[in-house]
Formats: sequence, structure tokens, C-alpha cells
Amino acid sequence: MTMHSDDTPVLILGGTGKTGRRVVKGLVERGRPVRIGSRSAALPFDWNAPESWAPAVAGASAIYITYQPDLAVPGAVEAIRRLAATALEGGVKRMVLLSGRGEPEAEEAEQALISSGADWTIIRASWFLQNFSETFLLDALKAGEVVLPVGDTAEPFIDVEDIAEIAVTALTEPGHSGALYEVTGPELLSFREAVAAISEAAGRSITFRQVSAGDYAAMLRGYGVPAEEISLLLYLFTTVLDGRNAQLADGVQRGLGRPPARLSEYLARTAPTGIWKAQEPAMV
Repeated sequence: MTMHSDDTPVLILGGTGKTGRRVVKGLVERGRPVRIGSRSAALPFDWNAPESWAPAVAGASAIYITYQPDLAVPGAVEAIRRLAATALEGGVKRMVLLSGRGEPEAEEAEQALISSGADWTIIRASWFLQNFSETFLLDALKAGEVVLPVGDTAEPFIDVEDIAEIAVTALTEPGHSGALYEVTGPELLSFREAVAAISEAAGRSITFRQVSAGDYAAMLRGYGVPAEEISLLLYLFTTVLDGRNAQLADGVQRGLGRPPARLSEYLARTAPTGIWKAQEPAMV
């Protein structure tokens, strides 16, 4: 493993996203310098502009890799392969990849990193609890009804704080090289059950309604959602949520030596912020 000084920055791809900004915070708290990889950064990084990759990775001690919008989209596997090669050519060997649980394409991306020669760690994550409070489902919860093309299939929702803590640990401490951490929460819940728990914690009525994939796609088109995003969401809800992930994994315990956070802990932190208050009616 290539050793770097603690003065060299860790490159965080997606450093303003759900996991990335928490990884940035954790590294800063440990006194480690960070470099945020995004299109708007001082040293830009753009997945769609490979010429931006080499300058962004130059001089970094390690890289935290998140791919947008998802490793399931066409081109993601090749992008991970090319990024790993670019980083290795620039002298960066330590790479931590955030992957998706139950996605064959994500597992192909994992293999691309593993076979690259990088000093790798993989965090294979289930659905984020923070999808209920940070974008995605937040507006629906505020409006009082969550409409999705998914039934009562159970999902072991993971707290993003746990993902970030594992990533920070893997980026700064020995003992995590070559480890694949499949991370889940400690309980299996349907989206209906999760929404009911949020409703209770928020102290207001929030309902869940299941619709067909066709009706869901039509609803999204009505909201002006791009076709490629609709396709990805339908894949995630109708394929990945087919029951394949309805079991717990021990990645948090293995990575951190403690159990993962429960839904109740997430709700106790999140509900008091008022994030799920009813939407204010639009001014006429």
C-alpha cells in the first residue's frame, strides 16, 4: 500500500451528496484535508468529462467514489474502470467505492475496481433512510402521501451516518484493505411501515399508496421528470425491490464493531427538525 502524508488531501467524489458531505465532515473532524470532486469545485471533476479526472486526482492520498446517478446506469462500469486506471497512473492506490445492494451492474463496477490493482474497500449499501428526509421522497412526505410502485417487500434501510463512518474509517485507518462491507440496518421494513413510523414521529397523517409501474411512470412524466430518471426509478422499485434484499447483513458490525442505527434512532434525530411538517399552501 502506498503511504501518504496526512497533509495530502482525500478526494471525495460527490462531496456535497448524502454520503459525501458526511464523509467530508468526518475527515475534517479527524484533521484530514479534503478535496471535493464536483463540477462546481475549484478543481472540477465531471463524470461526463474524463479529461477532468487526472487533474482532480493528482496529489490525493485516497479517493471516496460515488457514481451519479447510480451504478446501474449504462456506462457506469466502464467509468469506474477508467477512473481507477487514471488514479493509479497518478499515484493514488487507496480507493473506497460506495456500491448498491442487489444491483448486478453495481457488482460489475465492484469487480472493475477489484481487478484494477487498487487498494480497495467496497461499501455495498441498501436503501438510505435519508431518502425520506433529503430530496427524493421528502416532498411527498410533506404533501402527506407517498405514492410508489412497490408493495410490502421488506427492505433493511441503512442510516447514511453509518455508511459515512465506515468510509472515513476505511480512508484513514489500516485494516480495511480488500474488505467488502455489505451494510444494512438492523430491521426489515416495508415502505408502508417506514412511512407509518414517520407519520407517527411527525405527529401528522402521512399515508402510503401503492400504484402500478405504468401509473407511477405516468405520474413522473406529469411532473416533468426526465425519461432516463424515470427508467432508473422503475428499475430500482420494480427489480431491485423484488425481495432479493429482504435479509440483513453484518457490514456495519464488521466495519465499526457496533450495530447499525435503527429507524427509531433516525426518527428521534430527524423528526424534531420539523423536516416533515406539512407543506405550506402556495400563495395565489
